[in-house]
Amino acid sequence: MLTGPSVRILLGLLLGLLAGALLAGTPLGAAAVPVARPVGKLWLDALTMTVVPLVFALLVTGVMDAVEQASGATLAVRAIAWFGILLVAATLLSALVTSLLLDLVPLPHAASELPRAAGGAPIIPAASNWLDNIVPTNPIRSAADGAMVPLVIFALLFGLGASGIEEATRVALERVFRGVVLTMLRIVTWVLWVAPLGVFALAFGVGVVLGGSAAGVLAQYLLVVIGAALSSIALSYAAASVIGRIGLFAFARAALPSQVIAVSTQSSLASLPAMVDAAAALRVHPAASGIVLPLAVSLFRATSAAANMAVALYLAKVHGVPIAPATLVIGAVVAAAVSVAAVGLPAQVSFFAIIAPVCLAMGVPVVLLPLLLAIETLPDIFRTLGNVTADLAVARIVGRSSVISAADNTG
Repeated sequence: MLTGPSVRILLGLLLGLLAGALLAGTPLGAAAVPVARPVGKLWLDALTMTVVPLVFALLVTGVMDAVEQASGATLAVRAIAWFGILLVAATLLSALVTSLLLDLVPLPHAASELPRAAGGAPIIPAASNWLDNIVPTNPIRSAADGAMVPLVIFALLFGLGASGIEEATRVALERVFRGVVLTMLRIVTWVLWVAPLGVFALAFGVGVVLGGSAAGVLAQYLLVVIGAALSSIALSYAAASVIGRIGLFAFARAALPSQVIAVSTQSSLASLPAMVDAAAALRVHPAASGIVLPLAVSLFRATSAAANMAVALYLAKVHGVPIAPATLVIGAVVAAAVSVAAVGLPAQVSFFAIIAPVCLAMGVPVVLLPLLLAIETLPDIFRTLGNVTADLAVARIVGRSSVISAADNTG
């Protein structure tokens, strides 16, 4: 649904594009662009400065939560294993679908002008041997350089290591990182309060250069990201049917009430009661649904990861950044890892924090992300729809009664 912040940011985009298009080719437009671009860049820099500390703290606390919830619970461990498998599978499938869509429907000519229109073509990081840089020799330098892959690896290892230390120290350390998360989110909220101005300034430059053709570029972006989300949803249906051993129609019928709530609220958490009801129709053992579904809502966002991958690939195409197969795999792993750490907040708050690391890991500039943030509401509907569908698929895979009964008999 369109919330107050969503409406204001979208209005900033629309007014910026319209004003730029109306003043395109006029002396006033030419004079206004050098003023608008620094304003937009200043706002983008303020948003970017929160990414590294927020992502690192989210990953550390997310890993610690996952380890704590999985300890001593066979069902939880099995569920988390399936989360990981389906997350990576969804992001790789998304990469394939997005690449096919961009080949079948090439970018409009205006898309090549977007980087310059948004404030000049950014410097694209030079290609390097990703394997040599995957483990950070200096995590502080990786953070300073915005090198997301080694930073994500270090955060995951840090969270795993912290999970095994003495309880009092672990709790104190976790409290510090949760404080970092809350502090960064507070700063993000402040930055988003002036988002309409920042987005207006960025969109104005785009409107001056591209005019009305900018709308076509953004429309294609929506179709590409929604297509990637639909591929993730299809994967969930296939996994439930093949691995969970349930008919497609039976799964779809049971999942429908939860999906309706997901679409109307754009909240997996709000859909949880309906998912618990759906578990009975899916013949999921009650002992399993009480563990797997809350865990899934907290940690498992397969369609969000898939959509984030699509955003990064779309921007790579716009900027002309070649993506090697190894880079694609790295991007998929980072998208999966960051999605686990994502918090259940409105899309405007989490959008930049969960997509920027994927872009940076793949060497893709993030200068256009604020424009995409303004139209995130529609893709977010499909993200939530897919996340809820994937949650139910894993619940069926892990918790179907025959599997639980077999496990009980073995024990």
